[in-house]
Amino acid sequence: MVGSVKGTAGAVLYDAGVPYFVCPRCAFREAGHERRVRHQPRGCARCGFGFSFELLEDFYAGPRCGLIVTDAQRRVLVAGHGSFAATGFREEDLLGREVSEALALEFADGGDQVALSLEWGVRRLAVPCRFRPRGSARAVDAHCDLFPAYDDDGGLMVALTPA
Repeated sequence: MVGSVKGTAGAVLYDAGVPYFVCPRCAFREAGHERRVRHQPRGCARCGFGFSFELLEDFYAGPRCGLIVTDAQRRVLVAGHGSFAATGFREEDLLGREVSEALALEFADGGDQVALSLEWGVRRLAVPCRFRPRGSARAVDAHCDLFPAYDDDGGLMVALTPA
Protein backbone atom coordinates (compact mmCIF):
# COMPACT_ATOMS: atom_id res chain seq x y z
CA MET A 1 0.00 0.00 0.00
CA VAL A 2 1.29 3.43 -0.91
CA GLY A 3 1.63 5.74 2.09
CA SER A 4 1.09 3.03 4.69
CA VAL A 5 3.10 2.53 7.85
CA LYS A 6 3.65 -1.01 9.08
CA GLY A 7 4.10 -2.13 12.67
CA THR A 8 6.64 -4.65 13.95
CA ALA A 9 4.34 -7.58 13.15
CA GLY A 10 3.81 -6.28 9.61
CA ALA A 11 0.23 -5.12 10.24
CA VAL A 12 -0.75 -1.85 8.58
CA LEU A 13 -1.11 0.82 11.27
CA TYR A 14 -1.98 3.77 9.05
CA ASP A 15 -2.82 4.22 5.40
CA ALA A 16 -2.24 7.83 4.28
CA GLY A 17 -4.60 7.33 1.35
CA VAL A 18 -7.70 6.67 3.48
CA PRO A 19 -9.26 9.61 5.35
CA TYR A 20 -10.56 9.17 8.88
CA PHE A 21 -13.80 10.65 10.16
CA VAL A 22 -15.01 11.32 13.70
CA CYS A 23 -18.53 12.24 14.70
CA PRO A 24 -18.46 15.32 16.93
CA ARG A 25 -21.72 14.25 18.61
CA CYS A 26 -20.90 10.67 19.67
CA ALA A 27 -17.13 10.37 18.86
CA PHE A 28 -17.69 7.37 16.56
CA ARG A 29 -14.61 6.90 14.36
CA GLU A 30 -14.49 5.40 10.90
CA ALA A 31 -12.31 5.34 7.81
CA GLY A 32 -13.54 5.64 4.27
CA HIS A 33 -13.02 7.21 0.88
CA GLU A 34 -16.42 8.89 0.47
CA ARG A 35 -16.48 12.44 1.81
CA ARG A 36 -20.00 13.09 0.53
CA VAL A 37 -23.07 10.96 0.04
CA ARG A 38 -25.51 12.25 -2.60
CA HIS A 39 -24.04 15.78 -2.50
CA GLN A 40 -24.41 15.97 1.27
CA PRO A 41 -21.67 15.84 3.90
CA ARG A 42 -20.89 12.42 5.28
CA GLY A 43 -23.06 11.77 8.33
CA CYS A 44 -22.45 9.53 11.32
CA ALA A 45 -23.16 5.86 10.68
CA ARG A 46 -23.87 5.22 14.38
CA CYS A 47 -25.94 8.13 15.74
CA GLY A 48 -27.12 9.70 12.47
CA PHE A 49 -25.69 13.15 13.23
CA GLY A 50 -25.57 15.39 10.13
CA PHE A 51 -21.82 15.46 9.53
CA SER A 52 -18.60 13.71 10.47
CA PHE A 53 -15.37 15.65 10.83
CA GLU A 54 -12.55 14.56 8.49
CA LEU A 55 -9.08 14.08 9.98
CA LEU A 56 -5.70 13.33 8.43
CA GLU A 57 -5.20 10.44 10.81
CA ASP A 58 -7.20 8.45 13.29
CA PHE A 59 -7.95 10.26 16.56
CA TYR A 60 -9.40 8.80 19.73
CA ALA A 61 -11.45 11.15 21.90
CA GLY A 62 -10.88 9.85 25.43
CA PRO A 63 -13.62 9.68 28.05
CA ARG A 64 -12.65 13.07 29.56
CA CYS A 65 -12.30 14.81 26.19
CA GLY A 66 -14.89 17.33 24.99
CA LEU A 67 -15.39 17.80 21.24
CA ILE A 68 -16.45 21.23 20.02
CA VAL A 69 -16.77 22.17 16.34
CA THR A 70 -16.65 25.74 15.08
CA ASP A 71 -17.22 27.47 11.77
CA ALA A 72 -14.53 29.47 9.96
CA GLN A 73 -15.29 32.50 12.18
CA ARG A 74 -14.67 30.40 15.32
CA ARG A 75 -18.36 30.32 16.33
CA VAL A 76 -19.48 27.10 17.99
CA LEU A 77 -21.61 24.87 15.73
CA VAL A 78 -21.61 21.71 17.85
CA ALA A 79 -20.71 21.01 21.46
CA GLY A 80 -20.81 17.26 21.31
CA HIS A 81 -19.13 14.25 22.85
CA GLY A 82 -18.03 14.94 26.42
CA SER A 83 -18.21 18.72 26.12
CA PHE A 84 -20.63 19.11 29.04
CA ALA A 85 -18.56 16.82 31.28
CA ALA A 86 -15.32 18.60 30.32
CA THR A 87 -16.53 22.21 30.47
CA GLY A 88 -19.82 22.32 32.36
CA PHE A 89 -21.44 24.16 29.43
CA ARG A 90 -24.54 22.78 27.74
CA GLU A 91 -24.59 22.95 23.96
CA GLU A 92 -27.22 25.71 23.94
CA ASP A 93 -24.92 27.84 26.15
CA LEU A 94 -22.13 27.67 23.55
CA LEU A 95 -23.92 27.69 20.19
CA GLY A 96 -23.02 30.72 18.09
CA ARG A 97 -20.44 32.03 20.54
CA GLU A 98 -16.75 32.47 19.70
CA VAL A 99 -15.04 29.41 21.20
CA SER A 100 -12.06 31.10 22.89
CA GLU A 101 -14.28 33.77 24.41
CA ALA A 102 -16.99 31.35 25.56
CA LEU A 103 -14.48 29.11 27.37
CA ALA A 104 -12.07 31.92 28.40
CA LEU A 105 -9.46 29.80 26.62
CA GLU A 106 -5.83 30.84 27.18
CA PHE A 107 -2.80 29.05 25.78
CA ALA A 108 0.41 28.54 27.79
CA ASP A 109 2.57 30.30 25.18
CA GLY A 110 0.31 33.36 25.26
CA GLY A 111 -0.52 32.98 21.56
CA ASP A 112 -3.79 32.25 19.82
CA GLN A 113 -3.46 28.63 18.73
CA VAL A 114 -7.05 28.58 17.43
CA ALA A 115 -6.28 31.40 14.97
CA LEU A 116 -2.99 29.73 13.99
CA SER A 117 -4.70 26.43 13.23
CA LEU A 118 -7.42 28.11 11.17
CA GLU A 119 -5.09 30.45 9.28
CA TRP A 120 -2.49 27.86 8.34
CA GLY A 121 -4.75 24.80 8.19
CA VAL A 122 -2.48 22.85 10.54
CA ARG A 123 -3.23 20.47 13.40
CA ARG A 124 -2.07 21.52 16.83
CA LEU A 125 -1.80 18.52 19.16
CA ALA A 126 -1.58 18.43 22.97
CA VAL A 127 -1.29 22.21 23.30
CA PRO A 128 -1.19 23.22 27.00
CA CYS A 129 -3.99 25.64 27.86
CA ARG A 130 -6.32 26.86 30.57
CA PHE A 131 -10.07 27.44 30.38
CA ARG A 132 -12.80 28.48 32.77
CA PRO A 133 -15.57 25.90 33.30
CA ARG A 134 -19.15 27.11 33.66
CA GLY A 135 -19.86 28.64 37.04
CA SER A 136 -16.21 28.72 38.09
CA ALA A 137 -14.07 31.78 38.78
CA ARG A 138 -10.88 29.69 38.52
CA ALA A 139 -9.29 28.51 35.32
CA VAL A 140 -8.55 24.79 34.87
CA ASP A 141 -5.40 23.35 33.28
CA ALA A 142 -6.04 21.30 30.17
CA HIS A 143 -4.59 20.33 26.84
CA CYS A 144 -6.19 21.09 23.53
CA ASP A 145 -6.01 19.33 20.18
CA LEU A 146 -7.03 21.51 17.23
CA PHE A 147 -8.04 20.03 13.88
CA PRO A 148 -8.83 22.34 10.93
CA ALA A 149 -11.63 21.38 8.54
CA TYR A 150 -10.57 20.30 5.07
CA ASP A 151 -13.76 21.25 3.27
CA ASP A 152 -14.87 24.49 1.61
CA ASP A 153 -16.71 25.64 4.74
CA GLY A 154 -13.55 25.78 6.87
CA GLY A 155 -13.91 25.58 10.61
CA LEU A 156 -12.20 23.68 13.34
CA MET A 157 -12.66 20.82 15.77
CA VAL A 158 -11.43 21.53 19.28
CA ALA A 159 -10.73 18.51 21.47
CA LEU A 160 -10.40 19.82 25.03
CA THR A 161 -9.20 17.51 27.82
CA PRO A 162 -8.94 18.81 31.40
CA ALA A 163 -5.71 17.86 33.20
